[in-house]
Amino acid sequence: MIKMVVTGFIGMLIIAGCGKVRNQVPDVPVNFSMPLTDPRLLALSSTGGAVVLNGYGVSGLILYRTISGNYKAYDRCSTVNPENQCAVVLDNPTFTVTDECTGAKFLLEDGSPAKAPATVALKQYSVFISGNNIQVTN
Repeated sequence: MIKMVVTGFIGMLIIAGCGKVRNQVPDVPVNFSMPLTDPRLLALSSTGGAVVLNGYGVSGLILYRTISGNYKAYDRCSTVNPENQCAVVLDNPTFTVTDECTGAKFLLEDGSPAKAPATVALKQYSVFISGNNIQVTN
């Protein structure tokens, strides 16, 4: 009897844990480098600038230059119902992005949720600057 109760409890924990994995932005390999002088990155020449790069990550990437002058990279896949792969779009000014499927908003300074129903930050990638090149990896 005790063995059945313990087995049932472990099974419930496994099922509950699986539900949480489903609500995460999938992991896909990201590893690219490009010169900061690339015309597509022109908006990154000033703080608060952001650009969209398609073809990377789950739904594309957003590169953002923070107020302190650092660079951030986020997957465009919204963390609200990520299984739908709804890509967030840049707002004007580019301090936030919006998930047009749900109306959720996220701050680009740190990827954090700014408006419900968002509760989880955008998926962030590592950014390295080497000379005049920007590299984004996970």
